[in-house]
Amino acid sequence: MITVEDVRRLAVTLPRSSEHLIRDRIKFRVGRIVYVAFSRDETVMGFGFPKEERAALVAAEPAKFLMPSEGDLRYHWVLARMDVLDEAEMRELVVEAWRMTVPKKVYTEYLARQ
Repeated sequence: MITVEDVRRLAVTLPRSSEHLIRDRIKFRVGRIVYVAFSRDETVMGFGFPKEERAALVAAEPAKFLMPSEGDLRYHWVLARMDVLDEAEMRELVVEAWRMTVPKKVYTEYLARQ
């Protein structure tokens, strides 16, 4: 099980990432683009994910992943239940969501430092 604090510890290490409280929801952004957001009760984490791959992700692990609301289907977005995510999986999802929002050069420099 992961928490918002687990995600926060990772997000603060990602270049150009910033945390915001918007309508009582914690969100992490690069510029104006949100790459991770939490439900108000902090039980579900939404994250950037390629639209063309999300149906397969949700179908493969429906107890863990959910499709976004109908209004959010147009975005590159998917949801995960935080109580079934582990730290390594969260790290991969968050870093990949962040990668989708930054220039390739920023991501390449981040990888070189890891």
